[in-house]
Amino acid sequence: MSEFVKRTLSGIIFVGCIVTCVLSHFWALGGLILVVCLLAVDEFHRLTGSPRSLRIYAALSTSLLWSVAAFHTYPWMPALGLAYIALLIVCMLDEIWNLSGKPLQNWGNMLISQIMIAMPLCTMLLLESLDKWLLLALFVLIWVNDTGAYCIGTLTAKRPQGNHKMTPHISPKKSWEGLIGGIVFCLLAAYVLAQCGWFDAISAHEHDILVALIFAALTSLFGTMGDLMESLFKRSIGVKDSGHFMPGHGGILDRFDSLLLASPILTAFCWLCYFIAPLL
Repeated sequence: MSEFVKRTLSGIIFVGCIVTCVLSHFWALGGLILVVCLLAVDEFHRLTGSPRSLRIYAALSTSLLWSVAAFHTYPWMPALGLAYIALLIVCMLDEIWNLSGKPLQNWGNMLISQIMIAMPLCTMLLLESLDKWLLLALFVLIWVNDTGAYCIGTLTAKRPQGNHKMTPHISPKKSWEGLIGGIVFCLLAAYVLAQCGWFDAISAHEHDILVALIFAALTSLFGTMGDLMESLFKRSIGVKDSGHFMPGHGGILDRFDSLLLASPILTAFCWLCYFIAPLL
């Protein structure tokens, strides 16, 4: 089987799994996000050479953090939050006795895995709690942005003078033309989604289009920044892909890198709109 066929088939399965979980039931999505969080965090710790004990702490902490997001409307959520903080403290104190010789590196890796990977991915549960169509819109616009950036970037690269590279030292193929193309594709897609009522939960009817366009612009910009952030991480440790979880697509971090910044930013934006919309 050719690499193109593998990439296409795995991509179709990936998209189908996400769409099915988002549209079916909250706990189907919750289970998927928990698995993604655990795999992504462990992938990060494997790449950075973290000891087994730290990977266990990271898995336990990630599970507790997921519980805080999943049960954020339940009365026992503060207890879960305190347990999460306590476990992080225990993990930090453990470095005093395990004599690993790399306490700063281990502490840094633990905090990075929680703040920059687990927390952003868990915010998808908070976004879904507003409306499942908002979370699906985030995924759709991320995919549209990637497609638009790839198509426009590839076309403009064929010009005699080429295109204008954004960050050649991090991601040589990304261009400013591709960024603009991704934004334009996102704006057009968001307009269509707004017409279908995907943003009704966070906007008064007369402001649907404006909210959708802002949502799309934020998704495109912060999705691209998340992608670049993960590319910089991989380049700093000298690897091409974060893993081999998906044939032709790399690891979990490679597939969800755009959400590392886009998800928390869009979740905050949607909750802000949710509270403001009734006042307009």
